[in-house]
Amino acid sequence: MHFRIVGSGLIGTSIALCLASLGHSVDIDDSDADARKLARDLVGKSLASKEPDMVIVATPPESIFSVLQTEYQRHPQSVFIDVGSVKNKLIREVEGFPELSTRFVGTHPMAGREFSGAASAQSDLFQGRAWIVTRTQNSAPEVLNVVTQLVESLGATVYEMDAESHDQLLARISHLPQALSTVLAGSLMSIGKGMELSGQGLRDTTRLADSDARLWSEIFLQNREAVLQALQDFSSQLERLRTAILKSDVDEFGTIFNQGKQGRSRVSGKHGSMPRDYVHLMIVIKDEPGALKQLFEECAVVNANIEDLSIEHSPKQETGLITLAFSPEEASRVQEHLVARHWKVHAR
Repeated sequence: MHFRIVGSGLIGTSIALCLASLGHSVDIDDSDADARKLARDLVGKSLASKEPDMVIVATPPESIFSVLQTEYQRHPQSVFIDVGSVKNKLIREVEGFPELSTRFVGTHPMAGREFSGAASAQSDLFQGRAWIVTRTQNSAPEVLNVVTQLVESLGATVYEMDAESHDQLLARISHLPQALSTVLAGSLMSIGKGMELSGQGLRDTTRLADSDARLWSEIFLQNREAVLQALQDFSSQLERLRTAILKSDVDEFGTIFNQGKQGRSRVSGKHGSMPRDYVHLMIVIKDEPGALKQLFEECAVVNANIEDLSIEHSPKQETGLITLAFSPEEASRVQEHLVARHWKVHAR
């Protein structure tokens, strides 16, 4: 197939790299000449003169509809998708253009990085990730089928959702975290000395603050009502905490932190899957070459999949502690096998 991608940012270029690796021809375009040149250099040669089977619009939200209109006039037989993170306004605009709406499906890959631009693109960016699909009232079944095949070929899993539900959900799980990370990072400017003492918690919670200001201002404004409501609700929760501190209300602290743990448990697991209750095995391991390899081979012997891991090791210590996460059924199998092989294993 031949694809035309308009927009050579992180998402557009990552899609292009993946499609090219699958053997498709890709023409990537951008109004910014420098950005376009970098993306084309990364992706390689394309058949720009060939009529595209699909046009993928990967521009900032404000320009998506106008680009769709222009591209439809040029390529009326193509399938059209966007990859923007706001859907309600766009779907209404497209449905006002009946000819386009039959050949269009809104999409939103739930993947990204805090760094923007083609230089940050990765061909495996969508591997194992969710990709939301939002059809119009008129999207043709065969068009939806082509879009589904595209998403799956990029390694992602399709989740179909209506536009309003999409925007309400994204305001909570994507747009609000971006806003909080940005504001928290900005508040650090009032601190004088001592920032060198900050730890991993602060780095984790401010990671998104490196995101592109222009892109996110458009997203916030396009999804204005849902974002404002999410901010209001979060402000109410902050006020609960503030009041608990003022009143030294230990019971309220317990309630707030317990709700936090419950909310955290609902965050998706590995590759965007539903969260799972893992059993963590703490294994004492010798500080010597090949020790990790041997441990992983032992897990493979009992056909156990390691879901996550962490390692603790102090300098000059002859042993380290590696914590492996398994599903409950696999954890008992691994523990029994390792103990029989004289490994020191502790479950938690």
